[in-house]
Amino acid sequence: MNNDNKNLSASSKHKKNLLIVLCLSGTYMIAEVIGGITTKSLALLADAAHMLTDVVGLFLAFVAIKIGERKATSQKTFGYYRTEILAAVINAVVLLGISLYVLFEAYQRFSSPPEVQSTPMLIVAGIGLVVNIIGIIIIRKDSSESLNMKGAYFEVLSDGLTSIGVMIAGIIMLTTGWYYADPLISAAIGLLIFPRTWKLLKEAINVLLEGTPKDVNIEDLRKSLESINGVKKLHDLHVWSLTSGVNAMSSHVIADRSEDMNILLKTLTEIATTDFKISHTTFQIETEGHKESEAHL
Repeated sequence: MNNDNKNLSASSKHKKNLLIVLCLSGTYMIAEVIGGITTKSLALLADAAHMLTDVVGLFLAFVAIKIGERKATSQKTFGYYRTEILAAVINAVVLLGISLYVLFEAYQRFSSPPEVQSTPMLIVAGIGLVVNIIGIIIIRKDSSESLNMKGAYFEVLSDGLTSIGVMIAGIIMLTTGWYYADPLISAAIGLLIFPRTWKLLKEAINVLLEGTPKDVNIEDLRKSLESINGVKKLHDLHVWSLTSGVNAMSSHVIADRSEDMNILLKTLTEIATTDFKISHTTFQIETEGHKESEAHL
């Protein structure tokens, strides 16, 4: 097995950026609570509660990275990489819950929209939008490399969408007095968050179920390895992810008896790691006369 201890999960490279966004979001959340209490704005307090959930999610993502960096032990032979995926699942479930709650609350308010203090709501939401834009810029690139960071990115993005929605609703209510704008915009935000979060949840569950990573075409991998001189056939080929950016594979390889097994193993490993970005490889070399194991996965 090719086990490089220098291999880091994708999100561990970006923990500094995540910490910056966490601090920004936490600071704004406190300011939003103070603003909501001072202006007696229920909308701001509700958004502060939403922000609190997101701050907890960001903190969870950061803690997951720190735990994931722990070295492997005799009990945890693959280390703690999967902690990040568990954090992504929790973040996704929380975001789905928020989306459903926003939709439910919007439905409730359609029947009797409360009078909202629009001006302070606009000011605080504007500050929140600036904070969220900064956060989005900081971790947007990181989100494409890690499910954990993608979950954190969606947390910040949902906050940004909420701030925009609050501002639009505030402007409409301030200029027209039409208080139905608040539940209408809220419902739109809930519907926008839902599909992206569902996609994140499916990707994270695929990792937990040890499904084939979406960036690895297993048939192309099979063809490339079977095209090597001396390789007759592959069987029991498995590819899975330990966490984002750390893929692993195992396979039985039926080889020609005349081949140098050490050279063959080196070639197999090089193709898997270089062409398919697989960090950990395990190959069992067998000759043509070898009887395949009856226990297949």
